[in-house]
Amino acid sequence: MTVSRPLIPPLGGTSLETAESKEKSVIRPVFWNKKQDGFQLFRGTTEIVQRWTELPCQRLALCLCGLCERNILLIINADDLGKDKYTTGTILQCHRQGRISSTSAMVFMRDSERAAEQALEAGLDVGLHINFTQRLTGLSNHSLLESFHETVAGFLARTRYCPLYNPRLWRQFEYVYHAQLEEFLRLYGKRPSHIDGHEHMHLCTNMIVDRPIHAGFPVRKSFHFFSGEKGVANRLYRRFLNGWVDRHFVSTDYFFDIQPIVEQRLLRIMALSKTSHVELMVHPERNIHSEYLLSGRFLDLLRGLIVGTWEELNPGEREKGLQG
Repeated sequence: MTVSRPLIPPLGGTSLETAESKEKSVIRPVFWNKKQDGFQLFRGTTEIVQRWTELPCQRLALCLCGLCERNILLIINADDLGKDKYTTGTILQCHRQGRISSTSAMVFMRDSERAAEQALEAGLDVGLHINFTQRLTGLSNHSLLESFHETVAGFLARTRYCPLYNPRLWRQFEYVYHAQLEEFLRLYGKRPSHIDGHEHMHLCTNMIVDRPIHAGFPVRKSFHFFSGEKGVANRLYRRFLNGWVDRHFVSTDYFFDIQPIVEQRLLRIMALSKTSHVELMVHPERNIHSEYLLSGRFLDLLRGLIVGTWEELNPGEREKGLQG
């Protein structure tokens, strides 16, 4: 008799007393493995690999593919935690339903404080969503930060100047980045699991040239597009960005937006996640995203995959980078 259950059961419900104890308590990915007449739940990719490699031929196959040294993960990351109550609510709902495994939080926003409390209580893997472009709606008594942020946002809003490096703004970019990092540390009591950016501006030219993000830190890549999805120049530019990320930081092998939500495209992404680290970006506050994430069709796509967090991405490399 087959047991019908969701691929990823809710991860919340554990209330830890301190941020330090939360950092030590790692939420492991879960994995449904069909076994005989039902499903058996395993927690943690290490256990999965150990169970799967009991047979010599299977262990040999893993080693030939290089999977003995790497936990192959699909990271489903929801952006914009803390932007406002509605956005935070949709992200936490998807987490409770087991449809996302990670999130990235905005600070100095209207709902940042409350979102941090709820994310910590839920045991949610949280990165820092650097914001250079959207008004800091929760900012108070930070006139210098507000001034620097408006200057940076004004520069990036001029589309024709966005790809260019502005040497006169290096201080503003660094100040805004470090102010948001320090605020994250205050709210969450620990380092972010990774760094990404609102409108992907963590990879704008000033951030690439000045490199305020610590080398070796986990950082989101630029988009990967399949052949024919974008022009050659676009794909070459993103290949350059991703090569730069690989040289300086820890990251996934591929990064995709869930949109366009086309079944065949998503099947290709899920197939990649069986042999490579893949991050799938979602925005649950958008109705089209939340409806699909909470649907049975999305759950079916995840069956048999290892869904994990940024905290579990190449733990050896992460540790070296964070200590450096």
